[in-house]
Amino acid sequence: MVVISPRRRSEVIDALRRGTVPQQGLDVLAVGLEKFESAIDGELTTVANGGGQFKAVRGEYGSGKTFFTRWLVERAKRERFAAAEIQISETETPLHKLETVYRRLVESLSTAEAPPSALRDVVDGWFHVLTEDVIATGTVDPSDATALERATDELMELRLAGVSRTAPAFATVLRGYRRARAEGDAVQAEGLLAWLGGQPHVAASVRRAAGVRGELDHFGALGFLQGLLTVLRDSDYRGLVVVLDEVETLQRVRSDVREKSLNALRQLIDEVDGGRFPGLYLVMTGTPAFFDGQQGVQRLAPLAQRLAVDFDTDARFDNPRAVQIRLPGFTPDSLRSLGMRVRDIYAAGATSPDRIETVVDDRYIELLAGAVAGELGGRVGVAPRLFLKKLVGDVLDRVDQFADFDPRQHYKLTISGSELTETELEASHLGDARAAIRTAPASVDDIDLDL
Repeated sequence: MVVISPRRRSEVIDALRRGTVPQQGLDVLAVGLEKFESAIDGELTTVANGGGQFKAVRGEYGSGKTFFTRWLVERAKRERFAAAEIQISETETPLHKLETVYRRLVESLSTAEAPPSALRDVVDGWFHVLTEDVIATGTVDPSDATALERATDELMELRLAGVSRTAPAFATVLRGYRRARAEGDAVQAEGLLAWLGGQPHVAASVRRAAGVRGELDHFGALGFLQGLLTVLRDSDYRGLVVVLDEVETLQRVRSDVREKSLNALRQLIDEVDGGRFPGLYLVMTGTPAFFDGQQGVQRLAPLAQRLAVDFDTDARFDNPRAVQIRLPGFTPDSLRSLGMRVRDIYAAGATSPDRIETVVDDRYIELLAGAVAGELGGRVGVAPRLFLKKLVGDVLDRVDQFADFDPRQHYKLTISGSELTETELEASHLGDARAAIRTAPASVDDIDLDL
């Protein structure tokens, strides 16, 4: 029986029922990631000690890239890292506009204690730490509010000295935010916090009162990232993990935009490698086509050189410490193991755990996994999302709620085009009719398979 708290169990099961990757609790679902644990932990330690790290995660659609990065983030948060996950897209988050990337970073910033956006918690926590540090020196009477405030301001200036050299506006706004909070001016404080997070269209009166002008630009974004790392480090966070997900979408943008984006990625890697961002662990994901194809990384030779890794050797001997790692994807055995683990997690909170384990036994899970993979053209690597969605929503939920439900007798696997992702649709038996599926009622395309 898997030991897991009711809250984490609920979060995991609810996400799988929806067909999405859980935000938390991924350690209990990690199958086949053991080979990466030591390397990831070592790199997190390097970052915690003031270094910077970059990691490229390579995998086909369905190989578990999102799962892997969220597993890494959850692992980092347990070690007191902050984290942010950014979906790269041409319209919402173009990679070549670093000011937008920074804004999305702040919007998704989270910690083990605070959900997105955790910027307010981080900044307020930093001011609290500064005050505690002043008191710890023993040079100021804690009951003397005026002296304590003045000493805290002096310590803040000292800590911000490095940031002020590269991003003076970041330090200026922090001062203004602290002053607005002290004066009880919530509107001013909120506006300055928004500007600190890279939000556009902050009222001119708010910016003017703090002594800043304009909006964050491409170059200012890198300085603001430095400032955020400083605040995190001084707030006793060990570092920041930033995930750039679905970078392969760059292959589908205009050539000029693609080249600007690839160059921005090269710039970020070089800045991390050059020590500009101590405490930053930058992770990106992409498909093999993006890393190897002429519409992706290979289009910019300096970037290709930085990400070059030998993948001609047997995958068993892949180096988890390399700058680019590849995910092995699911096999029939690992898919079955994942299904059994989910079954056990579900049973831990079920009305009758013994019935769950008896009716949905290992053999039935093997049959269901094989059937779902079969309907996806035998491509096991594409099957996990749909398999787990069917296992939880169609089978386990019914076994838990209906005492006489037996999936072997009462359930038929039904897959319709409308519930498949683009990649799953291309792999499925419905793929040849994909154009019709987009316009026809979903029921026309339903297929049934008795288990």
